[in-house]
Amino acid sequence: MTAVRLPSYSRRLPWPLPWHRGGVALDMGSARTRAWVAGRGLILDVPTVTFPGTGAVYPVQRGSLVDTEGAARMLGRLLAHRLPRFARPLVVLTAPVLDGYAYRTQARTAVEVLRPRGVLTVPSARAVALAAGADLSRPLLVVDLGARLTEVVLLVDGAVFDARRAALGTGDLDEATPSAAIGEAVADMTTSMLRQDRTSFTVDALGRGPLLAGGGALRPEITCHLADVLHTPLRAVPAPHTAAVRGAAQLLAAAHSHPPVTGTDPPADHPH
Repeated sequence: MTAVRLPSYSRRLPWPLPWHRGGVALDMGSARTRAWVAGRGLILDVPTVTFPGTGAVYPVQRGSLVDTEGAARMLGRLLAHRLPRFARPLVVLTAPVLDGYAYRTQARTAVEVLRPRGVLTVPSARAVALAAGADLSRPLLVVDLGARLTEVVLLVDGAVFDARRAALGTGDLDEATPSAAIGEAVADMTTSMLRQDRTSFTVDALGRGPLLAGGGALRPEITCHLADVLHTPLRAVPAPHTAAVRGAAQLLAAAHSHPPVTGTDPPADHPH
């Protein structure tokens, strides 16, 4: 069985982090970048694009950060002036599940423009589950229908147990690529997970009903076809297009409210 286990966060600096330094929850997708600032809510929901002088550049493409400097320029232009002048914010950053290590490394470099006190990363699927208030004591299947990437992720006890991705999203749909293509891709990925799973986790999660997030969850032609091909009820997260950043914001609030009493780094979770 192919299992993917990734850390729920990365650590950079000693804890506890003073709550008064503020914080930012950040979700940089292929199509849009969203930011949530402590005490102010969602302050940013804009296209993921920067303009270095030679035209538009898209620093995130299909879940990969292909232009770290461009991402830094974008964050500096959009966010730096929105933070208190001498702030050293805690940044909670969502990351795609697969290829997440490279993304996290590059994204942490990009957010240095915000002079962060610390950077924590969370898999997007876990952030979605948190935003939905899902019961993480039971296996959960998260289907994230993005603009340029679709992920199917199995969470067990809140950790990533298995994951699949397709380089296909709502932004790819046209006459040659109908909306049904996304449903078929999700069905193929789910079938692959079922075949390789020697436990009952995937079956249990399917019976429970997959959790839908991303902009594609707002499109009935996609969700109706998906319910038909999976033969199971689906559950869409409220405001599914902002679910990941809202889940990251919950982690941000928890980090400020409940720092470790020992004052040491949180325990590391190592990929297997």
